[in-house]
Amino acid sequence: MRHSKSTRPCYLRKHIYFLGGLCGVALSATNAHATPPALAANSFQSSTNEATGPFEFLNGISRSGYLLGDMWGLRPWLSQYGMSLNILETSEVLGNPTGGTHHGADYDGLTQMSLELETEKAFHLYGGTFNVSALQIHGRNLSADYLDSLQTASGIEADRATRLWELWYQQKFLEEDRLDVKIGQQSLDQEFMVSQEALAFVNTMFGWPMVPSADMPGGGPAYPLSAPGVRVRVRPFNSVTFLAGVFSGSPAPNTNPDPQKANPSGVSFPFNGALLIAELQYSYPSLGTMVTGDQSSSLSGTYKIGAWYDTENFPDQEYDDTGLSLANPASDGVPAAHDGDYAFYAVMDQVLWNDPKDENADRTINFFARAMGTPLENRNLIDFSMNAGFTFHEPIRNRDDDTLGIGMGYAKVSSGASALDRDTGFYSGSSYPVQSGETFVEVTYQYELTPWCTLQPDFQYVFNPGGGLPNPNAPGQRIKNEAVFGLRANIIF
Repeated sequence: MRHSKSTRPCYLRKHIYFLGGLCGVALSATNAHATPPALAANSFQSSTNEATGPFEFLNGISRSGYLLGDMWGLRPWLSQYGMSLNILETSEVLGNPTGGTHHGADYDGLTQMSLELETEKAFHLYGGTFNVSALQIHGRNLSADYLDSLQTASGIEADRATRLWELWYQQKFLEEDRLDVKIGQQSLDQEFMVSQEALAFVNTMFGWPMVPSADMPGGGPAYPLSAPGVRVRVRPFNSVTFLAGVFSGSPAPNTNPDPQKANPSGVSFPFNGALLIAELQYSYPSLGTMVTGDQSSSLSGTYKIGAWYDTENFPDQEYDDTGLSLANPASDGVPAAHDGDYAFYAVMDQVLWNDPKDENADRTINFFARAMGTPLENRNLIDFSMNAGFTFHEPIRNRDDDTLGIGMGYAKVSSGASALDRDTGFYSGSSYPVQSGETFVEVTYQYELTPWCTLQPDFQYVFNPGGGLPNPNAPGQRIKNEAVFGLRANIIF
């Protein structure tokens, strides 16, 4: 059986044991990673409105890109030495008035901090970038407290902690920067498997997908975790990019079933087996393509295919580590451990419509889709997941930075995991529910209140939560469909 290495709030309750002829249920959480709101590392541009007093940053605050302006001279001073400091606070309240294991609401928050150094400006070394980032995670998790869904409601849900996130150096090579290498502690959800349009949504699964979240050891090196490794990016043609990397097979020591507790500060830098990943990207129009004034704007698109392979050992879904059936301890032992795991994926971002009256080509309707699957159902909790949806940038004319999004996600429980449910019902003589799949839909709107503050009302509806989990508070019943309402605020300091 697949033993989770995280208590991140994406809960599929699967560990079932019988003692003395009595049926007991032990609950174990699967992993739900996500990509939090993007924290752009931009060099500060000085202006004539730099703060000269403790409250001078309030002048022009409605137009500034930062709540604190130049931070009393800190940002322009750092910029002189090629450094940029970025701080983003994401705060949200989410609640479920219907469905779930309980009804309620939670506040959760995330502060992201990054310091980036460009070596050309600092040391006259062209093409080098050093990055260090940290996370301060606070509040509670609605999915863990009230939902028990597979695809958790928010991409920032995690254990409360202050932790190192990424620590890496990247160097560009060749003409036109066609090759670059990144080495150090990295979070794969920043580059691999990413749909740019999907990042507008709140639900976890629009970031790091469900398959690696549930199946990789520790949920894989993605928020709020990362892992040491090397990533290579090659651009042989302007329209084609190839990414490949080798990372630690697990983002935390394997001695603790919860990787966030095993690596609470993010500084253990574990090396457990190897995770190999490769991705091929195609973009149209290609880099450097020119559009003349008498040509209509092209409908741009980005397409990606990829695969990953993890060399670690993976327990069987139906049998414990001794080879005994989890549903029937009296059974004969069978080999329970499997060598390695892998999956394939594809991602698409496609512009469907450009407003011909918009000179800046910002007003667009876009479609995105991402699918990932694995044929190895005996060692994986989830064997297929997908996301798809539409985004409408500038849905209200002249509101360039607003985005309306409608999307969905689906996660399928593997046949190996479902077989455990059937075996449990058979040996217990009960009608234990067999888990299948979970689907959710989300409608969201990003409203730019100021250049440094975005408000985002959000609605999600989850069908068959947990793939059909029994409700621990209502014996004999599954968890009912869930309606989730929320409001998120992103503030750039």
